[in-house]
Amino acid sequence: MSLLSRLFRSRSDPREALRPLWHRTVEISREPHWYAQCGVEDSVAGRFDMITATLAIVLIRMEREEELIASSVWLTELFVEDMDGQLRESGVGDMVVGKHIGRLMAVLGGRLGAYREGLAEQGDSQLAEAITRNVSLVDNTGPEKLAAALRRLEADCAAMPGTALLEGRIER
Repeated sequence: MSLLSRLFRSRSDPREALRPLWHRTVEISREPHWYAQCGVEDSVAGRFDMITATLAIVLIRMEREEELIASSVWLTELFVEDMDGQLRESGVGDMVVGKHIGRLMAVLGGRLGAYREGLAEQGDSQLAEAITRNVSLVDNTGPEKLAAALRRLEADCAAMPGTALLEGRIER
């Protein structure tokens, strides 16, 4: 192998193995029932709220298994990559994309903590509070239906083997 070919050979990106899981996470966040039955506002903000809620559920599941923790970092990087692309497509300039990404990561981190605490509680009051703070709901919609639906998603993820989760085979 020549020096040039060794220097320029492509190295495999560890995120690629998680791309199916990322796509499934986004697919779940776009399911109509979140918006039609659970009262999430069908808007850019509401869709972002559901992506972060769904991603938080998946990341919480991943942190329960030592072998999946490193992969959760790669999954988070796919979130950043996707959000970066979305910002650029919406016309945000190169000079401020980094600031926006920083804010989005802070939002994800805050929501991850809030959903982790809410899901750890037996009842839904803390989870409902987290939803009220973090999800754009249609007027006069309470967080109860969404809390129950997120608990079902969390139970679905918790029940599946880690390898199936990594492959994005979340059954609904």
